[in-house]
Amino acid sequence: MLPIPFNDLKASYLNLQAEIDAAIRRCLDSGVFINGAEVEGFCRSLASYLDVKHVLPCANGTDALQIAYMAVGLKAGDEIIIPAFGYVSAAEAAVLLGLKPVFIDVNPKTFLLDEGLLENTITSKTKAIVPIHLFGQSCNMEAILAIADKHGLYVIEDSAQSLGSYSTFSSRKKQASGTMGNIGCTSFFPTKNLGCFGDGGALFTNDDWLAERIRSIASHGQSGKYNHEEVGINSRLDAIQAAILSVKLPQLEKYNTRRLEIADFYDQQLSSIEQIERPFRTAVSSHVFHQYVILLSSGKARNGLKDHLSRSQIATQIYYPKPLHLPKAYSFLGHAAGDFPVAEEICQRCLALPIYPELSNEQIAYIADTMKDFFNERVTDPSFSGC
Repeated sequence: MLPIPFNDLKASYLNLQAEIDAAIRRCLDSGVFINGAEVEGFCRSLASYLDVKHVLPCANGTDALQIAYMAVGLKAGDEIIIPAFGYVSAAEAAVLLGLKPVFIDVNPKTFLLDEGLLENTITSKTKAIVPIHLFGQSCNMEAILAIADKHGLYVIEDSAQSLGSYSTFSSRKKQASGTMGNIGCTSFFPTKNLGCFGDGGALFTNDDWLAERIRSIASHGQSGKYNHEEVGINSRLDAIQAAILSVKLPQLEKYNTRRLEIADFYDQQLSSIEQIERPFRTAVSSHVFHQYVILLSSGKARNGLKDHLSRSQIATQIYYPKPLHLPKAYSFLGHAAGDFPVAEEICQRCLALPIYPELSNEQIAYIADTMKDFFNERVTDPSFSGC
């Protein structure tokens, strides 16, 4: 069995090589590399797929969050609520604007923002909630939106890992991840479920006024060429990246279905291993498995399994090694270990397995068998006390 990488971007390209090469050639022949028909066409297609009124492109997912904060008018000193477990972008963009990230712990099963803690986290300075739709499924948006409406707060969704999933409301209405709050933000980083061949991002909204604000802010604060009405930034999706995304978007459902098939296989194969907690699937969201993240019974067991898989040429990752309140960069917020115990515990015990559409059935069987071998070997070894 050849080494199994955590992602295989070359295989992803080869599956669509002819179409992608043709799309890139089309851009080169046009001579239009910024904005233009390729970007506009992709945004229309994605808006149709998501059933959202506006898709506004930008340079990356972090820019999308910063633009969203600016578009709703957040000011220095305003507080925004962000889950303590997730990637740093939501907090980073806030701090760069002088906003105060207020962390909130996550649900121990879903790893998503614990909406039951929201009421006690909101203060008179709170202006927005940023649900991070982690690993491929959405937060409980019905509950979050109700609380936000009660307190007059903006909801800015970070859907960088959940594109293609949807939430189900008690009315049975289904709505795409990133389209339920005031603004949704996503990333087209190459490893995402819908990824380009560089950096890229977008914002989603059904609000015409916010859409105009986003367009202006992302283009140096212009309402028209050289008409700078406010201080903005320069954040654009390149035409070549948009052309690549236009090729890949029609494949997204197929790719997400394959991710789900792999997740189902892992679930089945790992169900008998008591030391492993498999990903929990919430009833209020579908799952597109951007990552398949398991919890081990202890940090020692996690590290032992990771090393065992590495020796067997299977790559894994730890998402995430630290919760957001503990890195040095955010020490000024005054947090300490123990402040968000669920997030901290997940960081100690989590491990992400390879899950991408190009994995073969033989490869995922090898991954599962290698994991089962580790626990069978260690359970029968009286010197082992890690689990």
